[in-house]
Amino acid sequence: MIKSELVHRLAERNPHLYQRDVENIVNAILDEITTALTNGDRVELRGFGAFSVKNRAARNGRNPRTGDQVAVAEKYVPFFKTGKEMRERLNAEYSGS
Repeated sequence: MIKSELVHRLAERNPHLYQRDVENIVNAILDEITTALTNGDRVELRGFGAFSVKNRAARNGRNPRTGDQVAVAEKYVPFFKTGKEMRERLNAEYSGS
């Protein structure tokens, strides 16, 4: 699902809201999550999961085409850990229960 599909589904479920308002709400939520992560904060949505930032140390990698060693700089990457409720729901859906 892409963001526009999410907005469309939410607008269908909430006919009292205009689609542009739903889009503004979705964008505001995503912007706040991004801002919090940029500030080094953790974002926890109970039952859904938690967003955090992990540090990947500098390392030596390999160019897959040539096999040459390449220096890969240190970087920060977003990380998502599912919540217990979501994990249980997904496992129930896929196990056929």
